[in-house]
Amino acid sequence: MKKVVIGMSGGVDSSVAAYLLQKKGYEVIGLFMRNWDSTVNNDSLGNPNLDAPICPQEQDYNDAKEVCDKLGIPLYRVDFVKEYWEYVFKYFLDELERGRTPNPDLMCNKYIKFDLFIKEAKKLGADYIATGHYARIVGTSLLRALDLNKDQTYFLAALAPNQLKNVLFPLGEITKPEVRKIAGEIGLSTAKKKDSTGICFIGERNYQKFIANYLKPNPGKIIDLKINQVVGEHTGLMNYTIGQRRNVGISGNPDKHYVVGKNVKENILYIAFGDDNHYLYSDACLVDNVNFISETKPNFCTAKFRYRGPDVEVILEYLDNNEIIVKYPSKVKAVTPGQACVFYLGEECLGSGIIKDIYLEEEKLDYL
Repeated sequence: MKKVVIGMSGGVDSSVAAYLLQKKGYEVIGLFMRNWDSTVNNDSLGNPNLDAPICPQEQDYNDAKEVCDKLGIPLYRVDFVKEYWEYVFKYFLDELERGRTPNPDLMCNKYIKFDLFIKEAKKLGADYIATGHYARIVGTSLLRALDLNKDQTYFLAALAPNQLKNVLFPLGEITKPEVRKIAGEIGLSTAKKKDSTGICFIGERNYQKFIANYLKPNPGKIIDLKINQVVGEHTGLMNYTIGQRRNVGISGNPDKHYVVGKNVKENILYIAFGDDNHYLYSDACLVDNVNFISETKPNFCTAKFRYRGPDVEVILEYLDNNEIIVKYPSKVKAVTPGQACVFYLGEECLGSGIIKDIYLEEEKLDYL
């Protein structure tokens, strides 16, 4: 009997994934990763729900334990708090200080879930590792999940090919409603548990208050690019992202203006009014830290510039220093430095890069 070590998060997805593996005849072992400690990481906000008897992460462990007990499989814990801080959270803070909008989930998968986790799983004798991600592996190819609304290949696109060897994604061929249905039918306690959203280490907490624990707020001018006038004061560039149109802190109709850029050196936040806002559009970007999972490196494919963004037809121009010029003649709104640009060829996820610079009609948009 082959042994599978599955990452148990305490959510419904990993719970049902464990059950499906067990049903297929694998010997299943659960492994819970503890990646964040509010006390050790100087998170003065602590538990967002002061009335709760235990912190959310401990509740997740208890939920995972209850599911594993129900399924009759062992559950182990492993502590990656120090490594998570070093490889994921410091990256997140460094990118914010550069005025960029990072995606820590990609780094968590690259350095924690598909690196350190795999090493721990091998100590437990794993033939395979598994997670509750919605994705598929066919041969050596990473493919989109059947449920395109839940597909998570975007977050896996920074992985090296060898990190996907002997990996199982049991949820790749089913939909989220089916997952909920299965969990209810077999009586799992996580069947109706709410999905986690947003950045994992922030959770339900106020973003700006959380970030203020680590990066000193640095207020500055908000300038409307259309009229080149100061129209307000921002609370710190790390609190805003390109395309944002709410909670910017200026007078007037909050639905009629957008964050369109940042000047880190001068500590200026640029906004512009209007729904059809040309300042938000670009037709090319430069991506670095390029990673290909597939051996296929096409000149034409599609790309996603945000997880929930549409597939955009792109032309790829390969440079010598592991960078790519990505051209999209149809123009795209709010392509953002620091975010991942993920490449697809039909169902296959080819790989990714990190958006570095933005261009329009071959001119670099310096206000980004």
